[in-house]
Amino acid sequence: MASAIKISPSILSANFSKLGEEIVALEKAGADYIHIDVMDGHFVPNITIGPEVIKRLRPVTKLTFDVHLMISPVDNFIKTFADAGADIITFHPEATENVSETINLIKKLGKKVGISLKPKSQINLVEDHLNEIDLILIMSVEPGFGGQKFMPEVLDKMKKLRNTIDEKKLNIDIEIDGGINFNNCKEAKKFGANILVSGSTVFKEHDGNLEKNIQLLRSN
Repeated sequence: MASAIKISPSILSANFSKLGEEIVALEKAGADYIHIDVMDGHFVPNITIGPEVIKRLRPVTKLTFDVHLMISPVDNFIKTFADAGADIITFHPEATENVSETINLIKKLGKKVGISLKPKSQINLVEDHLNEIDLILIMSVEPGFGGQKFMPEVLDKMKKLRNTIDEKKLNIDIEIDGGINFNNCKEAKKFGANILVSGSTVFKEHDGNLEKNIQLLRSN
């Protein structure tokens, strides 16, 4: 069964001129994880932050760094991000030639392993690896940019995965990322998510009241 709901604010929506302060504020406001989107301008059409930024941010918080690698070929960069301070490393199956080898690489570095599915990615890309991973990240927008509209069509895929995980009594978190707000978070939880990634809602609603926004996402 899904564990208690965790909130993983995406720093893609933070003020990049004061990222360290933003992360400290998120920890004080009750965030469970810090979600860090890494984009290379190749696998997805945007470029965000690299390992050096994560390394500089690592000392400011004890929160789990939930690092989503949208880069290809992903294996070339996993050790660098592990060394920089990632706690969970999530990759896309389309970004590697051998999913099991990528999983093993992450595990050897002592990190938790996540696999991410884009809205059109099929469930079978992750189903064969359920015994090897800690987390599935369901993208509810096309990866690349923040502030996009939630795609409800991914919910059925998430529900199927949650049912399979529960039937097999596996300890796998299901995380959802993309356009999550105070309304659709209810559906996301109902369909099996236990980790909610949110950027715009956390940082911008209620005049940026982080504590209130995190609490509402958790309790709605």
